[in-house]
Amino acid sequence: MEHHRTGPSQHGQRRGAPRPPVPPQAGRRPAPAERRPAPRSARPAPVPAATGPRLTGLGGGLFCATAMFLLGFLDDLLFGASLTVYGVLSLPVCALTALWVRGSDLLTAPVVVPIAFAAGLLTVSDDGGGGFLGGVMGLVTALSTQAGWLYGGTLVAGAIVVVRRVRLIRRRRRG
Repeated sequence: MEHHRTGPSQHGQRRGAPRPPVPPQAGRRPAPAERRPAPRSARPAPVPAATGPRLTGLGGGLFCATAMFLLGFLDDLLFGASLTVYGVLSLPVCALTALWVRGSDLLTAPVVVPIAFAAGLLTVSDDGGGGFLGGVMGLVTALSTQAGWLYGGTLVAGAIVVVRRVRLIRRRRRG
């Protein structure tokens, strides 16, 4: 059987009793009503908003894969499927992916960049007229011969992510 307390608590004050005022303490911050706004010249300048979109990890992957796929088609139409042109065009896409991914999904950028590179490489690799297996062999050959561009794009994305992550951590530590 439960016993409910009917009397006032032994600790603290009774309900409804007025509280005594708190004495002022040294070093306390003034209440918001006591604060005076700083003169306009002494106020810090507003921090500009971040430029560019902020993509989720999935959005960054979709952006990168779509851009690489479209650049592969463009390379095939304009330059006759030049793997070097495709590799050069992949670097800015890798950088933009790393810059546009939001702070909580930073680590996804270096992961999606090589996958998107391979997805776009499907449009420029030579299938040799051998159907599905010829296409797979062309993709594997293109990946092995263009590994420098693949690693370079991943390195660019990784470097940007590391710099952004360090800045994010420093900003959080400051307050």
